[in-house]
Amino acid sequence: MTAGRPGRVAGKTALITGAAGGLGESMAWMLAREGAKVAVTDIDGPRAAALAAAINAEVPGAAFAHAHDVADEDQWAAVIAAAVDQMGGLSVLVNNAGIGGDLVFVEGDTAANWDRQYQINLRSVMFGCKHAMAHLRASAPASIINISSIAALAAGPGMGAYNATKAGVWMYTKTIALEAAKADWNVRCNSVHPVFIKTAILDPFVAMSGGDETKAHERLARGIPLKRIGEPDDVAYCVLYLASDESKFVTGSEFKIDGGMTAQ
Repeated sequence: MTAGRPGRVAGKTALITGAAGGLGESMAWMLAREGAKVAVTDIDGPRAAALAAAINAEVPGAAFAHAHDVADEDQWAAVIAAAVDQMGGLSVLVNNAGIGGDLVFVEGDTAANWDRQYQINLRSVMFGCKHAMAHLRASAPASIINISSIAALAAGPGMGAYNATKAGVWMYTKTIALEAAKADWNVRCNSVHPVFIKTAILDPFVAMSGGDETKAHERLARGIPLKRIGEPDDVAYCVLYLASDESKFVTGSEFKIDGGMTAQ
C-alpha cells in the first residue's frame, strides 16, 4: 500500500481457506496489507491463529482466525457466520484449501484417494459458494476466487484424481459466474491456475528426488519456459487483482500462473 493512498482492497472483507501456510498465507498477508479484513481458516487451527496474530501485529484488527475442515458442510456454515459477524460482511471468498496426494497410477488407484481429493478439492468449493453467496450478494460488488491448478488444463500421469478435481473447480467456477451474472447479483467468480509453486504441495516430487528440494525444483522447472517454478506471491498478486474492483468486468475466466507452460 502506497503511503497516503488507500489499499487496492480497502474496505473489502475476505475469507481465505487453507490459509495457515503456502499460497493462502501469502494471500492473507497481501490482502491485509492492501486494506482488507481477512478471515483466515484452516484445518490447523493453531497455525491459523498464529498467522492472524502476526498479521494483526502489523495491521491491527485486520485478521481473524478459524479452525475449519472444508470437507464438513456444517463447519462452513458456522465459520462463515462467525466471519461475517467479526468483519461486518463478506465481499471476497477465496476457496484455496486443497490437497495434492501421492502420485498414483491407474491400476493402483483407490476410491479412498479419489474420495478425499473430491471432498477437499472440489466439493468444498461448492460448500463455500453455497453458504457464502447470500453474504456476498449483501456486500456486493463481491468476488469469488477459486484456486484450481494448471493440472486442470494439462494432465499429468499419476495425478488422475487431482487432474479431475481441479478441472471440476474450473468448470464449476464458470457455472457460478454465469448464475450470478444472469441474476444481476454483482458477484464475480474466477479461477486461478498455478503451475509448480514453492509450497508443501511439491513434497511428493521432492520425495521422488531423494529428498533433494533443489534438485526437484530444477527438474520441475525444465518444462516451464521461464525456467523456474513460482513463488506464493505470484499467485497472491493475481488474487489481489481479482479481489479488487479493478477486475469489475472479469468473471468466468481462468488465470494461468504458469510461466508460459501452457503456451507451448
